[in-house]
This record gives sequence, structure tokens and C-alpha cells, in this order.
Amino acid sequence: MPSLGVPELIIILFIILIIFGVGRLPELGGALGRSIREFRKATAEEEPTEQKTGEEQAKTG
Repeated sequence: MPSLGVPELIIILFIILIIFGVGRLPELGGALGRSIREFRKATAEEEPTEQKTGEEQAKTG
């Protein structure tokens, strides 16, 4: 699978500008940033429970 280069990214950005407009880009970026932050927080909270479960299994078995 080929990777995205600079020309492809510019074309994608141009299409996003046409669809959403310049005025909504900050709102869109903020929503994207919040969702990424929440996703990272959720995955970070799940990891200790998985490790704890593995440690408990090692102690019992």
C-alpha cells in the first residue's frame, strides 16, 4: 500500500476546505483533538486493568 505524499495531502486538504469551508476548520480541528485525547485516555485507563488481571492470574495459578 503506497504512502501518502505531500501532493496527496494538499489535495485532501483542498477537498476538506471546499466541503466544510474556512470558518468551520477550527471547530473541526478542536473536535478531532478532543476525540483523540479521549481515545488515548480511554486506552490508557484500560491497560492497568489488563496488567492487573495478568498479575492476579500469575498469583493464583
